[in-house]
Amino acid sequence: MLKLSDFDYNLPKELIAQYPLKKRDAAKLLVLNRKKQTIEHRIFKDLTDYLNKNDLVVLNDTKVLRCRLYGKRLTGGKVEILLLNRKRDLTFNAMISPARVKTGDKIVFNGGETFGVISSKNEITFNVKDMGTIYKLGTMPLPPYIKRDSEDLDNVYYQTVYANEEGAIASPTAGLHFTKELIEKMKTNGINLAHVTLHVGIGTFKPVKTDDIIQHKMESEYFKIPQDSIKPIENARMSNYRIIAVGTTSLRALETYANGVEEGYTDLFIYPGHKFKLVDSLLTNFHLPKTTLFMLVCAFAGGSLVKKAYQEAIDNKYRFYSYGDAMLVI
Repeated sequence: MLKLSDFDYNLPKELIAQYPLKKRDAAKLLVLNRKKQTIEHRIFKDLTDYLNKNDLVVLNDTKVLRCRLYGKRLTGGKVEILLLNRKRDLTFNAMISPARVKTGDKIVFNGGETFGVISSKNEITFNVKDMGTIYKLGTMPLPPYIKRDSEDLDNVYYQTVYANEEGAIASPTAGLHFTKELIEKMKTNGINLAHVTLHVGIGTFKPVKTDDIIQHKMESEYFKIPQDSIKPIENARMSNYRIIAVGTTSLRALETYANGVEEGYTDLFIYPGHKFKLVDSLLTNFHLPKTTLFMLVCAFAGGSLVKKAYQEAIDNKYRFYSYGDAMLVI
């Protein structure tokens, strides 16, 4: 049995990054070498020192929707709505708080210019012309451990520079460190790039509540391996070039593809014991304890080595979570 408590660690709250760095690639980079069992401390812009010609770096090009809305009931009470996905027409599945909001309640936005009606416990139907109007009302859905409201800077910094396919409710944060200049440098060095899409969904926020983690059920998330990415992926696989996944989302998309699926919904849960079929290296941020993301990294690099790396990151005052620093596992 893999116990939930095996994936715990203590993090000082002051190390949880509340704001992004002004220079994306100025983040710290912890390099974890599985074979040598070594740890190095670098800066993210040094990433190219660890990439070889013909390596394939795979990026998740999902784009975060401005899907957190703040409105008011007709009685004046404030309501927060996180749009999860479109159910039909202008009806959305949503997380709605406070819980006392009930079916039939009218929620007004933008000073009363726009409104929606709670159509069931976890649904809202908008009375607007089109989808674009809805997202113009919204703000970036920062995670709950960032203890502030979304600001204008988050519209830029909580999005990767290569974000293209709208659909995520959280950012694929390992990619936030890339700049257009760094990507160009990689291309100049003969490093290949490919994009996949995985729309980060509510599973990102869903805690593991079972003591035996294997009993946990992952939420399905939409993913796609575009046709123009399949060729470089297959070329790398056949030529034994390294495939480097940028983020746990890219890795899950690639490992789902390795099981024979190019597009659809994946609920792949990766925990220690998983046999990786496609991915050779992983670039990732530091993750919350007892989460499926932390379990995935432990599966990839080994639990004891990951915990050692995390403790070293804590000792060296790394910044953690979405706007935090990065780790490269080679």
